[in-house]
Amino acid sequence: MRAQGIPFAKGHGTGNDFVILPNLDSDLEVGDQIVRVLCDRRRGIGADGVLVVTRTASNAEVADQAGVAPYFMDYRNADGSVAQMCGNGARVFVTHLIEEGLAGAGRFQIATRGGSRQVNVDRADGSIRITMGPAEFLERDDLWVAPTDAPGRPALGVLMPNPHAVTWVDDVADAGRLTDGPAVTPQDAFPDGVNIEFVQVIGREHLAMRVFERGVGETLSCGTGACAAAVATLHRAGSEPTGQVVRVDVPGGSVAVTWRADGEVELAGPAQIVARGTIDRRWWVEHA
Repeated sequence: MRAQGIPFAKGHGTGNDFVILPNLDSDLEVGDQIVRVLCDRRRGIGADGVLVVTRTASNAEVADQAGVAPYFMDYRNADGSVAQMCGNGARVFVTHLIEEGLAGAGRFQIATRGGSRQVNVDRADGSIRITMGPAEFLERDDLWVAPTDAPGRPALGVLMPNPHAVTWVDDVADAGRLTDGPAVTPQDAFPDGVNIEFVQVIGREHLAMRVFERGVGETLSCGTGACAAAVATLHRAGSEPTGQVVRVDVPGGSVAVTWRADGEVELAGPAQIVARGTIDRRWWVEHA
């Protein structure tokens, strides 16, 4: 345990916010309990999730990616559960690497539980694009989403690689209050939980979206969710991947999703580090 306090940063991508814990020497044990308390918006720092920054080679779970991706984005949801990938978190993670001098402009890769992901940081304006991998559609006609205070409707399952159930509404307000997780049936469709996107089609390549994230609740944005919403909408319309760029408006801003001709999905959008500081060591020990 670090005697002088535990360094942290706070950042967000289109309102999807994260506590960042640098842990390059792997000397900090981050369990699900401390993640829950850190993400508490009254008793902790407050966030939708935690990004632990480690050297890939030091983590047996992803050590096979160390040859191409020197740093691992160890992402945890606000309830302490782990996730395969986080698109907004990835941009915040990359912004942290750049500001700490651990990466620079150009192309490089980061390690995630969903596999290594290529990053492209534009040398001119600093914008960040993340290659999210290919989308996998769950072609089943019995998938149904039912919010607690809105009518149920059919959905399309998409793995990005996080699991998503995408459904379409005339207006994103039709999703209701989303204070509780919508029911998804059949129950065995997503045994590890699922993110649920409510999508309004504004134009051919322009969507609005609200999302209920597993382990978090409704958030202002979800990067993998925006990717799932975009490719699911194109897929539903019978489109094949040809490099289409879809604007996805979320409550926290807008992101751009590209469904490349090779089937890979790219996500671009803003990210910002808003604070740095240290966590009191005694508080950490008390709550870990």
